[in-house]
Amino acid sequence: MIKVAVVGTGGMANNHAQNFAKIKGVKLVAGVDVNADRAKEFCAKHNIPASYTSVAELLKNCDFDAATVVTPDAFHVSCAVPLVKAGKHVLCEKPLAPTAGEAKKLVDAAAKSGVINMVNFSYRNSSALQYAQKLVAAGKLGRIMHFEAHYLQTWLSSPIWGDWHTKEAWLWRLSTAHGSKGVLGDVGVHITDLATFAANDEIKSLNGQLKVFHKAKNDRIGEYKLDANDSAYMRVELAGGGLGTICATRWASGQPNSLALPLYGDKGGLRLDLDKSYTDLEVCTGKDLLKAQWKTIKCKATPSMYERFIKSIKSGKNDQPDFARAWNVQRALDACYKSDASGKSVKL
Repeated sequence: MIKVAVVGTGGMANNHAQNFAKIKGVKLVAGVDVNADRAKEFCAKHNIPASYTSVAELLKNCDFDAATVVTPDAFHVSCAVPLVKAGKHVLCEKPLAPTAGEAKKLVDAAAKSGVINMVNFSYRNSSALQYAQKLVAAGKLGRIMHFEAHYLQTWLSSPIWGDWHTKEAWLWRLSTAHGSKGVLGDVGVHITDLATFAANDEIKSLNGQLKVFHKAKNDRIGEYKLDANDSAYMRVELAGGGLGTICATRWASGQPNSLALPLYGDKGGLRLDLDKSYTDLEVCTGKDLLKAQWKTIKCKATPSMYERFIKSIKSGKNDQPDFARAWNVQRALDACYKSDASGKSVKL
């Protein structure tokens, strides 16, 4: 039995708890939150026996093997480093840290302790994405030439997930003082991982632009100064020479949660649209390329990130994406902030 603690008991933590509870041989044993009432309520909801208000208290009083860190972004490192140093396996929410420098602390700590370490880039759960990466890695698309990746959300223009004007769960995501890195740090990290994973390549250089739009009187609601970026755009060159764009916004009307990636090489192309399907991948290669025709491949389901994390603990073999991968993605996000501030392209 692998005993798992949930660190941070906000909205996304419910998803973690539900998914771990489905896995045979896993037991949720503790919930941790600085808000004691919230921790107790979360534990009662998920039938978790113990609640604590700090990682230090958890480590002192609880017998557990692994933890999933689901705190706001700014607290990932301060929570995960003590866990890793104590020899606990860690699945961490994205982004791994607010900056690549902070993320490297976790990479180094995990390497030194030898624990299983993974980051919840949840769209890796898509079997279509996994199949796309294998096609590219096998050379089926040839040399990657061009791609256009986007992550579109509409919660600033539509109350589909609740009214952000009044909900703390959304307001903190709009405020840098409350740990937010804006849409780039929140979902831009996902689409950056998705695009470069599918392309089987890394970013060589980029030119980025970020935008904060006026949303409230004096750009403030209560204690929240609304200064975190709402839209992000990157023009990217890959190490292999391919060019592409990566963009994200919270102002995409009619798009609750849309991720898409057309990717083109000199021997073929693919189209991934997770808004439509996690398992369907459109491909144009071989004889179809000569006629500019597309076919849809139905990709078999792949294990979830939670299942792969547990499997890694059991096997002792660290699956991807690990902390090092998340650090590399964070380097691209840092470069975007730097490019936006300078107005110049940045090499990684």
